[in-house]
Amino acid sequence: MHRVRVDFEPAYLLSQRPYRETSQLVEAFTLNHGRVGLVARGVRGPKARQRGVLRPFAPLLLSWISVGDLGTLTGAERSGMPLPLSGERIFFGWYLNELLLRLLQRHIPHEALYAVYENTLAQLPTHNENAEAALRIFEKRLLSELGYAPPLVSEFDATRRYRFDSESDAFVPAHDDDPRAFAAHDLTALRDENLNSREALRAARRLLRSALARQLNGRELETPKLLRAMRRGGFGEVGSNGIPPATRFDAQINELASPYAGSEISDESAS
Repeated sequence: MHRVRVDFEPAYLLSQRPYRETSQLVEAFTLNHGRVGLVARGVRGPKARQRGVLRPFAPLLLSWISVGDLGTLTGAERSGMPLPLSGERIFFGWYLNELLLRLLQRHIPHEALYAVYENTLAQLPTHNENAEAALRIFEKRLLSELGYAPPLVSEFDATRRYRFDSESDAFVPAHDDDPRAFAAHDLTALRDENLNSREALRAARRLLRSALARQLNGRELETPKLLRAMRRGGFGEVGSNGIPPATRFDAQINELASPYAGSEISDESAS
């Protein structure tokens, strides 16, 4: 079997979970190799050099050797500062990570999507008011990368409402009282990625949630459930960059990332 060595690959950590006594199984999203699964040996030891490096939402440079589907991490260093995510914005970041874990296959490069992911993360800190729109645009571009984006045409009749017809894979005119219908200006706003109104954001969330659900084959996302649990007070305090809550997040979605295993962030946020 072909042996692959990769050095200093730009990457972001998607998930991590304990493996054996002192190691971890990690999933990363990389610039040139797409999603990869790696064994990080010895990183849970008290003197491990990489103990504090492998964290979510921080740009990394990873090195590894692989023979087959799962590689062995040989080096990790930060190439920038972690994003200052806290409170519910941590869940926004986890939501991005969970979508990538659910929908991307390993070892397929997605260079353009990597840039979209990096740009979206940069818009998530609490001082940014455009975080929700950034999530919607990420969902749209992720679906586009996979070939399943809603077919938003160049022109919609501004006087009409439209619904998506799955049989023809197109938007067709709908009656005004059709609950599945979308206003033409909301579809245009999503097409142009100009989500400046609450109505446009709501419509984009509804449309993209439906499109993502079709790709998830009915599987429920874990991140929204964890956010709802936190709001009910059953999740514990959420600290900077999500530890220990991130540990619970990883524990609940690690089967998605396991090499042995085969929407809505909030009411008004991730779908």
